[in-house]
Amino acid sequence: MSYVNTIRMFVRVYDLGSMSAAARDQRTSPAVASARISELEKHLGVRLFNRTTRSLQPTENGRIFYDGARRILEAIEDAEAAVMDVTQNPRGTIFVAAPLGIGRRFIAPHVPAFKEQYPLIDVRLRLSDRVIDVVGEGIDVAFHLGILEDSTLKVRLIADCPRLLCAAPDYIARRGMPEDGAALVRDRHDCLNLRFPGAKEFQWSLITPEGPRRFEIAGPYESDDGDVLTGWALSGHGIVLKPLFEVADHLREGRLVPVATATPPVPVQLSSLSQHRRLKDPKVRLFTDFMAGKIREDMRRAMKGL
Repeated sequence: MSYVNTIRMFVRVYDLGSMSAAARDQRTSPAVASARISELEKHLGVRLFNRTTRSLQPTENGRIFYDGARRILEAIEDAEAAVMDVTQNPRGTIFVAAPLGIGRRFIAPHVPAFKEQYPLIDVRLRLSDRVIDVVGEGIDVAFHLGILEDSTLKVRLIADCPRLLCAAPDYIARRGMPEDGAALVRDRHDCLNLRFPGAKEFQWSLITPEGPRRFEIAGPYESDDGDVLTGWALSGHGIVLKPLFEVADHLREGRLVPVATATPPVPVQLSSLSQHRRLKDPKVRLFTDFMAGKIREDMRRAMKGL
């Protein structure tokens, strides 16, 4: 298996563009990663990467070898999946990505139960609100909260997620209650914005009597962590756009109140994304089925009575 591991390391170095990043991904040291690449180059008799102290770029030979290396790994994964299906004893590692809020509330709490049920499957969970490159980052299952554009990935709808605009009562007492999206802009309300590279919500899509419309909101606070925005809203610093399930407890307790209710946000969906071929892997199917059921149960419980 050592040669397979070396090929896998090469693919991750190529995908991530960094020896140290690939080493972290494969749970080893940069020195081991570098040694494996050097060993592979010696075996092939060609240089696969041009390395400097500041950058690492694949050579033409590296680009050619990458295509074949990916096919080799895919063939091995397919063969392993077929054997696991026959033995009904799934094993291996599954790489999962999710938004921070979804991951913390609905996925991480259930990983130990999944592991207990399937002790031979290891889960590597990565949480981030940034846009995930499922293929490039080697993700088996990515959970996505939003409005999906056309995708070459296999999409599985888990739940519809209504959203709302809300703020703390003391913010409303200080700034007034906006009736709709136009008032947010006209009265220059402090809107708490989720902003990160690739984010598209620098405008809020709200449902007006004429149909969906984008409003250019502004405010002094922004973050790439949705929970940080919720904290600012609770402290009275502005208005936040949130999935209902994320703020349900705060609404029930009166810590947050709905605002601009005449123009509610366009609802979004929670989906799982996978490469089509990865769904052949029984451990990927098992994990997706397990988490989809748990998420639906938790969401129903969170929004009960609202």
